[in-house]
Amino acid sequence: MLIKEYFQEIADIINNHPAVQSASVEYDKRSGHIGFIRGSLWFFNKSVLHFREYADVQNDIVLYMYAYQYQNAENIMIFRYDNTPHFPSLHTFPHHKHDGSESNVISAIQPNLTSVLYEIQQILISE
Repeated sequence: MLIKEYFQEIADIINNHPAVQSASVEYDKRSGHIGFIRGSLWFFNKSVLHFREYADVQNDIVLYMYAYQYQNAENIMIFRYDNTPHFPSLHTFPHHKHDGSESNVISAIQPNLTSVLYEIQQILISE
């Protein structure tokens, strides 16, 4: 796959998601297969998802770096997934989730934008 195709997939996911009210996303092509994405997605309840991915899509989609941070309308973190290598004791190292606070860190498999948006949608439905 080419990075421009991956960028289009991300744009389609965002544009077709019913809970996303507005978005600001930057796409930075580094080579034919490597790129950086940074963005913010706002939802109807004024919550926001800030995300970034540094991806290589030549064979499979490999995220060298990612972070997906979801915050409520008061900018309080609800959760954040990332792969910063600072919790080596977790069995999913370096992948982990900050669940509700910076200090509450749990093991987590690497998510993608679709799975994070699904989790957010479930939170929005329960409100």
